[in-house]
Amino acid sequence: MNYFLIIFSYLLGSVPTGLILARGAGVDIRQHGSGNIGATNVGRTLGRIWGGITLFGDAAKAMAPMLLVGWYLKGSKDAQIWMALAGAAAFLGHLFPIYLGFKGGKGVATALGVFLILSPLALMANILLFILVVWRSGYVSLGSIMAAAIMPLGVWLETSSLALTTITAFMSTLIWIKHQDNIRRLLNHKEKGWRKK
Repeated sequence: MNYFLIIFSYLLGSVPTGLILARGAGVDIRQHGSGNIGATNVGRTLGRIWGGITLFGDAAKAMAPMLLVGWYLKGSKDAQIWMALAGAAAFLGHLFPIYLGFKGGKGVATALGVFLILSPLALMANILLFILVVWRSGYVSLGSIMAAAIMPLGVWLETSSLALTTITAFMSTLIWIKHQDNIRRLLNHKEKGWRKK
């Protein structure tokens, strides 16, 4: 049953929230802006309200299966690990969705949902770092990769769990890999900032 829940988590994570919302507004988000299906591109293309709804949806599709696993395994000593694995599976679904030929988003919003349940104190610290970096630089991508870089440390300090920290490090590494084009543009001073010129 546990493995079925992990598969379910992946399939739910594969649901392309931004693509569905944008299509409801008559737009194929993959043909606009960066072409990404995540909240940042939806926000740039359709406005911040739509971007916020996408952010919520992408976070919720990780939180929902984690809460389901937590309810199903309530009282089990392994419940937290299985919840983390369910969150990671939903995260993988967002990055590599089966419904879109495994071409998905960058995972930041879905990771936010995972850590809101898994390690909320570390997440709050990361959100503050993200806001500070974006405010000073104007680059959402820079804030995302900086927050991802320190998240494993935050999880370790909050939980002292090697297993949870390892899962976090795996997710953080994938966020960096999915942001490789952004990193290249940042290094070449060609990244598009959030601020209007």
